[in-house]
Amino acid sequence: MNRKDEHAPSERLRLHVPEPSGRPGCHTDFSYLHLSTAGEVRRPAIDVAAAETADLAYSLVRVLDEEGQALGPWAPALSPDALRRGLRSMLKTRIFDGRMLIAQRQKKLSFYMQSLGEEAIGSAHAMALHPGDMCFPTYRQQSLLLSRDDVPLVEMICQLLSNERDPLKGRQLPVMYSIKRAGFFSISGNLATQFIQAVGWAMASAIKGDTRIASGWIGDGATAESDFHTALTFAHVYRAPVILNVVNNQWAISTFQAIAGGEGTTFAARGSGCGIASLRVDGNDFLAVYAVSQWAAERARRNLGPTLIEWVTYRAGPHSTSDDPSKYRPADEWQRFPLGDPIARLKQHLMRLGEWSEAQHEALHKELEAEVIAAQKEAEAFGTLADGHIPSIASMFEDVYKDMPLHLQQQMAEARRFGGRD
Repeated sequence: MNRKDEHAPSERLRLHVPEPSGRPGCHTDFSYLHLSTAGEVRRPAIDVAAAETADLAYSLVRVLDEEGQALGPWAPALSPDALRRGLRSMLKTRIFDGRMLIAQRQKKLSFYMQSLGEEAIGSAHAMALHPGDMCFPTYRQQSLLLSRDDVPLVEMICQLLSNERDPLKGRQLPVMYSIKRAGFFSISGNLATQFIQAVGWAMASAIKGDTRIASGWIGDGATAESDFHTALTFAHVYRAPVILNVVNNQWAISTFQAIAGGEGTTFAARGSGCGIASLRVDGNDFLAVYAVSQWAAERARRNLGPTLIEWVTYRAGPHSTSDDPSKYRPADEWQRFPLGDPIARLKQHLMRLGEWSEAQHEALHKELEAEVIAAQKEAEAFGTLADGHIPSIASMFEDVYKDMPLHLQQQMAEARRFGGRD
């Protein structure tokens, strides 16, 4: 053989650029989801070794079937009252989102982000946590707050309106809440910071000998950030009492989840590779979300280490009010998403049990709509972005030092003197 021929390349090199399986004007092929049948995925013991959950990172934990039956080992023993509370939380979140989206279009607030289609994840997860546990959410987990009775809607809406009663005094974008008493850490707009913060908080809880656990949240796109991998390393090495939630809603702004690495493997599998117990779960199945959240929380409380959960769901609305999803995906994609609507699925389950009816559902919808409208009216009395009722100039100088130094006092007085409003 000629020496020159030995090194001749057989073909030119090329890059693989993932493409979504649906674009505007065509139907999406959802076969890439690799769904499991409801009830077929095994439920391991709480103290299972992380390495023994590898198969669960590729299957999909599901409880509710197409007829609304709860099947398999993950089916939780929730009372009808608990199920109705869950349905109420999801419906409340959807109505709240709808009203706030309209308010943004009316220029009463600058910006909004819905969780349409993802309501089951936060609503069910919140039920598995204890008072004092800390969530490190992104901007699409408002259901964690809306599932609680001790977080007034007026307080949340004032934050959105950036008005005189904004508890954060205009220092956070709308939807970026911060409510410590509710276990809701200040939202960061930077991607993936939630994971390293949650792991660090959980490690501190363990160092202090506390009993509280942490729950961190990111989207599928944020798994491409370095903070994601750093968090997994620390969580594994120190067995931090933390739940690591990856909400795979298929789209990171206009970028399909495959661009972040979800094409040839799953996001849950990344946890397995780092020595963390990992599961892939139907995020539109309220019962599955609750059961897996409870399982992961118990592992954390029993010092059995972290759990990574990939919640497979779908972002039904735009990424934000600044986004137009019709530019990059089919307009009817949500209606064709095989995991359905989380509210409709839990409603069907309750009706199958004889614990719910269409009349009750309609009455609940009207009740919650009236509650949200009343709260919105009260919040708007303190001002909206449209009428200029914003925090006073003094708020720019406050809350920086415990005792305001002289130079800031002088600057604040000067600002007031030259036209700043009190």
